[in-house]
This record gives sequence, structure tokens and C-alpha cells, in this order.
Amino acid sequence: MKELVSNIHWLGHDSFRIEGDGLVIYIDPWKLKGGPKADLILITHDHHDHCSPPDVAQVLTDDTVIVTIQAAADMLPDPVLVVKPGDELTAKGIPIKAVPAYNVNKFRSPGALFHPPEAGHVGFILTVDGRRIYHTGDTDCIPEMSSIEADIALLPVSGTYVMTAEEAVEAAAAIQPQVAIPMHVGGGIGSLADADRFKQAAAVPVVVLSLES
Repeated sequence: MKELVSNIHWLGHDSFRIEGDGLVIYIDPWKLKGGPKADLILITHDHHDHCSPPDVAQVLTDDTVIVTIQAAADMLPDPVLVVKPGDELTAKGIPIKAVPAYNVNKFRSPGALFHPPEAGHVGFILTVDGRRIYHTGDTDCIPEMSSIEADIALLPVSGTYVMTAEEAVEAAAAIQPQVAIPMHVGGGIGSLADADRFKQAAAVPVVVLSLES
């Protein structure tokens, strides 16, 4: 299973670098510690720990393509390809689908979800080296996951703002990927214990990636 995810690098929290098809792809770059320049950057939503203009600037070139929702695009330099849930496009030759990401039971205050459906936040399904990689963004286990087809699923497990480890087990069962990778841990939000709990309970293979320094 580790071979299946050998081109996926966990950079902390929900941040990843994926290398394949001759490209370097970042998802939600945050608190980067160096790394190669980006051909493609995907940003799931506008919260500061996902859309970080200083981190984007670290890996941006004149040829980098950024894909994100309008609220995040407003914080970033043009040009940006703006998407909403349900959109499909190809960027740098990579097929990408934006899918819904939202909370159903994680509240900032009574009646106010951290990530409400109407905000239009997204996850991404991208196909790299022939493998469909699903980065959920910040979300709970939602009904839309039962129709998602992915070989690799990057699933939040920390609770508070996103799925708990137990809810991520439900999500993995709905998606049925070949392998799942836990995320949204560390930096004061969840811990590797959440990732291990998910791995022990999941009905699909799980790889807990080491944090890339």
C-alpha cells in the first residue's frame, strides 16, 4: 500500500504535495518549510490554515495554475481558476472535480456551523498517474461521499472542526478507496493518536504518512 501513495507527501494539517505526471501539485499549502515550485495549487476554501497567501507565494511561478473557490481567489494573485461544488475541469493536464465539503454537526456557536453548506467550500478529486486522489477539504461525513469514486482518500480525523476518527471510518466505508490517508491532525488540532484510532477501526487499508520536514 505504501507504494500506492509514495508520490503523496504530507506537509502537516491538510497540506499535501503530490508529484506525478511530471508535475508538482500542492493542496492547501500552509506553513511550508521549503519545497519545489508548484505547477498546480488547489485550495479547498478561504480559512487561513488552508488559503495562506504567503505560503502560496513561496511556491508560485509565472506558470503556476491555482484552482479554488471565489472567496479564496479574492485573497490570491490573478490568474485563478474559480470553481464551485460540482464543477469539473482540466488544469495542467490534470482532470479535477470539485465536490462539496461542509459540516453537519460541528458548530462555532448554536446554529452556526464552522463550514456551512452555503459557503460553497470544496474537496477535490484529481487524477494523477492514473489514480484518483480525493482530498475532502474540511468536512464531516456527508451523503455525497457515497457517490464518490476514488483510489486514494485523504480524510480528516481530528474532530472539532471536521470528522472525528470514528466519523472518518464511516466516510471510508462509503467511499471504499484502495487506501485512506488520515489528515487534519497536528498543529494543536488533533493528534497522531486520532490517526492511529482511525487506522485501527477502518475497514479499508490505511497509511499514516510521516510528516515531511
